[in-house]
Amino acid sequence: MKRFIEGESRNQTTLLPECLDDYIAEDNPVRAVEAFIDELDMRALGFAGVEPAATGRPSYHPSILLKLYLYGYLNRIQSSRRLERECQRNVELMWLIGKLAPDFKTIADFRRDNGEAIRNVCRQFVMLCRRLNLFSQAVVAIDGSKFKAVNAHDRNFTHGKLEKRMQQIDQCIERYLVAMDTADRQQSDVTEIKTARLKEKLATLKKDMAELREIEVQLKASPSGQVSLTDPDARAMATSTSRGMVGYNVQTAVETQHHLIVAHEVTNIGTDRSQLSRMAKQAKVAMETEELNVLADRGYYSGDEILACNEAGITAYVSKPMTSSAKAEGRFDKEDFIYDPEADQYLCPGGSRLIRHSESVDKGHLIYRYWSSDCPRCPIKEKCTPGKERRVSRWEHEANLESMQKRLDMRPEAMRIRRQTVEHPFGTIKYWMGARHFLTRTMNRVSTEMSLHVLAYNMKRVMQIMGVKGMIAAMQQA
Repeated sequence: MKRFIEGESRNQTTLLPECLDDYIAEDNPVRAVEAFIDELDMRALGFAGVEPAATGRPSYHPSILLKLYLYGYLNRIQSSRRLERECQRNVELMWLIGKLAPDFKTIADFRRDNGEAIRNVCRQFVMLCRRLNLFSQAVVAIDGSKFKAVNAHDRNFTHGKLEKRMQQIDQCIERYLVAMDTADRQQSDVTEIKTARLKEKLATLKKDMAELREIEVQLKASPSGQVSLTDPDARAMATSTSRGMVGYNVQTAVETQHHLIVAHEVTNIGTDRSQLSRMAKQAKVAMETEELNVLADRGYYSGDEILACNEAGITAYVSKPMTSSAKAEGRFDKEDFIYDPEADQYLCPGGSRLIRHSESVDKGHLIYRYWSSDCPRCPIKEKCTPGKERRVSRWEHEANLESMQKRLDMRPEAMRIRRQTVEHPFGTIKYWMGARHFLTRTMNRVSTEMSLHVLAYNMKRVMQIMGVKGMIAAMQQA
């Protein structure tokens, strides 16, 4: 063993034992975790157990378990059983929580019973970032991403899947009955054994059918048209894969300067169409700004949502989806018709003016209809419409959409900024989670778990921006 670096003997004793603090460097992230949590008012945030009971076994202070969870999510250790093992062997955790070693049930119960308080801690860190002037640019990017729930595809039912499953069971029952009749006619040594096995299969199928009947009753009462047996709040959602995913749609608003998540929300709505204004308003409150610019992709394009943003003083930049059937068929699109606001008319590519002739209400929207009597005599009519005349519809608030499109044309880099801003946090958090689902069930508990992910992500970002020592010093001064 000569000429190698040798370790110390396990049996070597020292006169002056090393202090546990000597193992933790000054720029170790656990020092930032302790500094942040020690500054929190646990009672005001809503944590249970801040005041110890007068009788019974002494309990752990909530700050101890919160430090344990935050350390775990910072280091990709989310399971309560894994955290229990880390408490017994991890030197950083021994330093952070004073060599305490709570059991996994205590750890899991803390996350379950203090969901709202943990979400408040996540908001508190966003407020700290604001006090540290990390939100100097009032620009956020909004996006959603699907996360898997603790619910397999086979444990999620829609009306179509239920009907298909019932048909399969009916076919199996019919096939087994025919097989039993055939076995009865063929007397042999194995007939009795085969008949008994078929009867067991029939009993199992009839039991499955009875369970499906109960699920059918639940489906009729479900407003979403879905029933998930393992996680009742999880929903089947379309993804880039053909099978889709049973899970949750997590919405985030990320500021564009430092890529910090300023607002997030867990939903079980499969599309982003109705999420823009709510997430934008949450971001505006979190950043405490009078004006806010919001960037979003075409999945958020909705006239009602953009109007709600304008009314709230939020400037939206949302890419418009290309869904025109006329353009797909090689004819003029609505964008080829120029609107004259003073005359309230459209100028068509052929030079004629389309005049407002009627109005109607469609799904609560007031829609104006424009057309021209010159269409039958137009030389380029075949490039415009196959009907008698080309009719153009206009929403009463369509000026908001036109103004937004002009803003997008003036800022062609907006969608690139959106993509490189909001995709990064999702990719990082999913990498930390690994190829796994949420560990908890139901919307409330999943929201708590997501808040821990967001808190860990934001804290790691701030430590990268300011350094651990700079972050601790800034927190003590804020």
